[in-house]
Amino acid sequence: MKNLSSVHLNGLRAAEAALRLGLLSAAADELGVTVGAVSQHIIRCEEQLGLSLFDRSGRGMHPTAFGRQVAGLLSEGFGKLDQAVALSRRQADTVLTISVAPVFASKWLVPRLSRFSTLHPELRMRLDASIGLVNLDTSDVDLAIRVGVGDWPGVKAEFILAQEVFPVCAPALGERLNNPNDILTAPIVRDANSNISWNVWLAQFGLDESQLRDGNSFTDAALALDSAIAGQGVMLAWPTLAHDALAAGLLVRPFQGLARTDFGYWLVTSKNRYEPKKVKAFKSWIRQEVAETAEKYKT
Repeated sequence: MKNLSSVHLNGLRAAEAALRLGLLSAAADELGVTVGAVSQHIIRCEEQLGLSLFDRSGRGMHPTAFGRQVAGLLSEGFGKLDQAVALSRRQADTVLTISVAPVFASKWLVPRLSRFSTLHPELRMRLDASIGLVNLDTSDVDLAIRVGVGDWPGVKAEFILAQEVFPVCAPALGERLNNPNDILTAPIVRDANSNISWNVWLAQFGLDESQLRDGNSFTDAALALDSAIAGQGVMLAWPTLAHDALAAGLLVRPFQGLARTDFGYWLVTSKNRYEPKKVKAFKSWIRQEVAETAEKYKT
């Protein structure tokens, strides 16, 4: 396509419209510019091509032999470009791309996506499972779901759920835990990458993390949860992580009550991009879903 670099596409586009429609005025109407602009684009295009596309006389403009030869090729080429643009717009309208942490995606979001699809069958979901921040101004990501304090620069962050924690364990282990002090006798499953201290929950009972026993440690919260399900110890969990395992009876909460952390879940979008209907629809849906999950943990 190196030949295209020597000719401005605006000139080729003006020439294609004029050759196809037969009138400069008709080409100007289609392109949304003046007749003079179309004429100037064509003249510049002919200079760059080194050949005339039109014979000009007092009776008007008529395609040259060269003009007739290239007219079909130009129409075919711009037709393909039009199809490409139309396809990209259809993709933009029907595919919702969300950046989300893998643990939140696998343990809470993905099992519920069928409900969103039932409400919006015209949309297809694309999940970018990552904890890294993306540039929402330039990437194809429509929306990100993040955990933090909501102070990310240059974005619009909307709070949807507080991050609250509580111990969970397998049912057999839970039978041994009758009061908070009993947790000191149980092995502790730890999420090595968590920035939430056990003291967030222990402090209300006058206990300290230094009193806890050792246990298995994992660099992924989902693996730590699986370890707790397998009966390997007690884990400090949160609703969006443990909810489905609790509902299935794979885990129990040996003690009632939650401890609120300084963090929360946020819907993050660009400040500078138009927010399409698909993003608004997803925001409305997920707010309802997280509210239903949170309701089950009220004490």
